[in-house]
Parts: sequence; structure tokens; C-alpha cells
Amino acid sequence: MADSTDPNFETATDSGAIHADRPPVRAYPANVTFANLIAENRRKSATLVVGMIILLMMVGAAIAALVTASGRSDVLLPSLVSGAVVAGIVGALLSAWSWYGGASAILAMAGASELEKRDDPQLFNVVEELSIAAGLPMPKVYLIPDPSLNAFATGRDPAHAAVAITSGLRERLTRDELAGVMAHEISHIRHYDIRLAMLMATLAGVIVFASDAARRIAFHSGGRSSRSSDNKGGNPLAIIIIVLALVLIVLAPIVATFIRLAISRQREYLADAGAVELTRYPQGMIGALEKLGACRQPLRVVNQALAPLFIVNPVKAAVERGGHEASSIFLTHPPLHERIARLQALL
Repeated sequence: MADSTDPNFETATDSGAIHADRPPVRAYPANVTFANLIAENRRKSATLVVGMIILLMMVGAAIAALVTASGRSDVLLPSLVSGAVVAGIVGALLSAWSWYGGASAILAMAGASELEKRDDPQLFNVVEELSIAAGLPMPKVYLIPDPSLNAFATGRDPAHAAVAITSGLRERLTRDELAGVMAHEISHIRHYDIRLAMLMATLAGVIVFASDAARRIAFHSGGRSSRSSDNKGGNPLAIIIIVLALVLIVLAPIVATFIRLAISRQREYLADAGAVELTRYPQGMIGALEKLGACRQPLRVVNQALAPLFIVNPVKAAVERGGHEASSIFLTHPPLHERIARLQALL
């Protein structure tokens, strides 16, 4: 149980985890099943993944337009197609790398170390029971030596999955609450969120990198492009395409971030519901979320790229400033009070 003398913790009421005066959160309709929720999220996720791939190819076309920087439309238009194709190939190659090596890299970045059953028998028993209930292979179990409260799952599929929990969270939770958290992470594995998260992180990273490279190209080729246009009178179509390319490379990283965060928020709701389905005890997950919301200790080794993987946002801005209760398209996770209210609605 949480120690009230610990300066990094507050009561659930003080932290904003539950407030009686908050507006009611719309519950799921009575005829909605877990299968319905999973199917709906898969459709939404597939649409967003397609959107991310199209965006990456558009950035590739924009880079080609800026590199060509020519008034000749017979050169510019084929370059757009070539740029889009090359971007698609690069995205596919990097996605393949994340498929096979992404989980190991993520665990290393988080500072996680693998546990054996003798290191923590209770944790292993909980994960094993939940894996059996979900019909999945037993994932590897990792511990992150950090006093903050958090956990995440990763891997390319259920047969190559891992769950990780911070030492702080492991110490603070009761067995029922621990089961709720582990069930949440196993639900991510069960719903293939772990694969989707790595894919989206890779594509978003490529888009940000490519857009930055395109801005540098535009800066260094600006004078040459202007002289070329002056000498040749300027092709209106080429000028329009180049202007659109400049606008795209500015907006693409923002759009990619919005797409990735939208997927993350929706998947958290579904994993919460999946945790209740596996444990048959909503209060365990609700109690864990209340403790997570009361913690004011950020994860020491983390960056914004990894934030969507965790059960709550681990970065300093979210943890120390009450960001767990904020609602915005710029955030990786939905507000904790809404997550708790939806779990209560499932009762």
C-alpha cells in the first residue's frame, strides 16, 4: 500500500484520480462486447496506419521535389513518384528492423533487466495465470530499477513478448492491483498493440527525420532554386509543387505525432477493459490506476518516444504537473479519471 509519508505520493482525492464533481463519462452501450471493442479499434488503427504510410510517401515526394528544384515539369513529376517509392521502401526496411530488434532496443533504453522465477515468484505466478487466462504464451518478465510507478509491454507478437514493471510499482501494489496492471499489459500483447506501437514509432521517427532533412535541403538549395527560376522564367506548376512540399515538411511531423498519440489513447482504454475481462475484478485495476495517478515521481530514464508504451505517461511534465488528468490531442494517454470511470461503467 502507498505510504502517506512519502513526498512523491498524495491521496487519490488530492491527486485528482477521482473527483465527485467531475462530469460523468459516457459508459459503453449495454450491447457492446469486448469483441466489438477490439474489432472497432483494429479498424481505426488500420486506417491510421495507412494514413501514416501515405504521409511518409508524401514526405518522400516532397524531398524529391526540393532536390530537383527545377522548372521542368517533365523532370519534376517523375521525381515525385520516385521519391514516394523510395520513402515507402525505407519505411518498410526500418519497420522490418523494428519487428526483429525493436523490443530489445526498447527494453535496453528503459534500463530493464530480465527476471527469473526465483527472483519474484509472486510476480511470475500472476503473469503465468493471466497468460493462461488469455490463451497466450508466458511473456518474459523484466524489472526496471526505478522508484516511479509504471509498467509496459513490448515485442513483435505474443510468442516474442515481454512485460516490464518498475521496482517502485512492484513494491506499492497489492496482489489484486498487480494482477490488474499485468492483465492490462497482457491485453496489449493479446490485442497486438505491442506490434502496432513499434510500427507507429518507427514510421513517426522516419517522418520526423525525413522532414528535418528536407528542411535542410530547402535551406541550402533555396538560392539555386531561385536562380533557376529566374533564368527559365519559372514554371507555375513546379513553383506550386515546391511550395506545397515546403508546407508539407513543416506539417508532416505534427500530423505524424497526432496519429501516433490518437492510437495510443484508444489502445489504453481497450487494454483497461481487457484487464477487467482477464481478472474479473475491476477494483484491482481501479486501485492500481489510483496509485499511479497519485505518484509524483517521474521515470528517470525515459524519452518522449517511449512514453506511449507505458501504462501512464512517465515523463516529468505529465507526472509532476498533474498531466495524468489532462485531456488533449497532444497527450499520449487519456485522463485517468476517464479511464477509471469507464472501468466502473463496465461493472
